[in-house]
Amino acid sequence: MARAVRRAAIVVVAAVLMSGCSSDDPARAEERQRDYCTKLGTWQDTAHATTTGEADGEAGGGHGGQSSEFDNTESAGHVLIEAAKRLERAGLEDGGTHIVDDTVNAVDGDIGAEGRAVSYCDSSGFETLVG
Repeated sequence: MARAVRRAAIVVVAAVLMSGCSSDDPARAEERQRDYCTKLGTWQDTAHATTTGEADGEAGGGHGGQSSEFDNTESAGHVLIEAAKRLERAGLEDGGTHIVDDTVNAVDGDIGAEGRAVSYCDSSGFETLVG
């Protein structure tokens, strides 16, 4: 019986320590927010370059290097989604936002979700990192 109580106490202490680590540390929270906003800006740059490349490629009738541009955009999207998941796990969502959902939807082409993700960066003080 004492052994079970001791195990339960260890599990509770570990859970408390794990859940409170990052959001209680302002420097770490800021680092995660900056990381997310940097990745959002990178994804926006690659996504918009791909969109511009599509228009240029269609106008010229060629295929160009679109395959690698799409791969870069997809890769940047995956990296961005992982950064959003880290924010969510750390409890760094802002005022009821759903940063992971907005990020996934933005990567899937939802302009409104992209705007909400950019607003998150604006309210976090990293507006210069995003478009």
